[in-house]
Amino acid sequence: MLKIPGVLRRVGPGLVTGAADDDPSGIATYSQAGAQLGLHSLWSVVFAWPLVVAVQAICARIGVVTDQGLAANMHKNLPRPLLLIMVGALLVANTLNIAADLAAIGDAIQLLVGGPQHIYSLGAGLLCVFLQVQVPYERYIRVLKWLTLSLLAYAGVIFTVHIPWQEVIRDAFLPKIQWSSEYVSMVVAIFGTTISPYLFFWQTAHEIEERKVRRHSKSATTRHLVRELRRVRHETAFGMAVSCTIAFFIMLTTAVTLHVSGVTDIQTTRQAAEALKPVVGSFAFLLFSLGIIGSGLLAVPVLAGSAAYAVAESLERPSGLSLQPAEARTFYAVITVATIGGAALDFTAIDPIKALYWSAIVNGIVAVPLLFIILWLAGLPRVLGDFVIKGRLRLLGIAAATVMAICAISMLVLTIQT
Repeated sequence: MLKIPGVLRRVGPGLVTGAADDDPSGIATYSQAGAQLGLHSLWSVVFAWPLVVAVQAICARIGVVTDQGLAANMHKNLPRPLLLIMVGALLVANTLNIAADLAAIGDAIQLLVGGPQHIYSLGAGLLCVFLQVQVPYERYIRVLKWLTLSLLAYAGVIFTVHIPWQEVIRDAFLPKIQWSSEYVSMVVAIFGTTISPYLFFWQTAHEIEERKVRRHSKSATTRHLVRELRRVRHETAFGMAVSCTIAFFIMLTTAVTLHVSGVTDIQTTRQAAEALKPVVGSFAFLLFSLGIIGSGLLAVPVLAGSAAYAVAESLERPSGLSLQPAEARTFYAVITVATIGGAALDFTAIDPIKALYWSAIVNGIVAVPLLFIILWLAGLPRVLGDFVIKGRLRLLGIAAATVMAICAISMLVLTIQT
């Protein structure tokens, strides 16, 4: 029998990326979506699952076949000004997302024990930097993943609250799209936190880290690459299924508890935690807080790491968590600056819930040009050779980029009109 600790040791980039996708930004956005739109929000993650699987599989393919990160491939094939714009946008978006995630961690700790929220946020940021610099990421990430399992408490809603399953199925697969600024902005936020730019860079780079750990040769045979790409496809599909399932139940829980009670605008983490009360009673605040803290401590290193990979690769500097700080100074400097910079933003009058929501919208906008660039790279024979994307994978990738673009443009048009 395969023991769970053994499974955790063999979890690769696909599942790690899926776990990081449900960061505090995602939890807040999905909670707000369920409270604001009710069951009408459910279709979005059902629709997003095949799209995010395709996008992450394409990014992983680039890493596996080229043995180089996404920014390194962009550096070889894009004009330098465009590369710097894309990497700069990612760095800004990730720093804002780090700030929002650290603010949520501080808010969650305050919810449990009281005290100064800003100091908790700074402490969490310093802890993330220390662990990334001093401890091998593969070692401590296994512990953090156990904390994110508390999010599965949202799935308990089906056993404790009346669920109108006929309406759930209808709204999940036959949605009623509303042409309003609030509705479209929420959809952009949902897609932005599910199909996030930082995950593109992270999974591409992390596939290379995995190859180093497994001691795979750069000059891999075609048969070996086919086997690796099959692993990537299955692992990514499973990891993103876990991510989207949790997102679905977060929306469902807030829809059948907060929305039906007339609470359609979540202003605090306490309100978001209230959604779990019908499921786990007095343990609601504990489980919600642990979920925020665990997912935040998992996501912040991924956010900082993906920015560091992008910056270091674009400058042709050494990068990788398997390297010592003295071997990759630029890489670890970006990790430190992005994380501490994000923590510093939390000493402003930032509202954790609003910051998390708006960081998801920023991600949804930044993702659009990046997706088209990734699709272009993945279709170049000089980049992927015989492994250029084609067929269903290519169509789903195009669909993801097109949907994200339509949503972002619609949001901007509706915002201007109002």
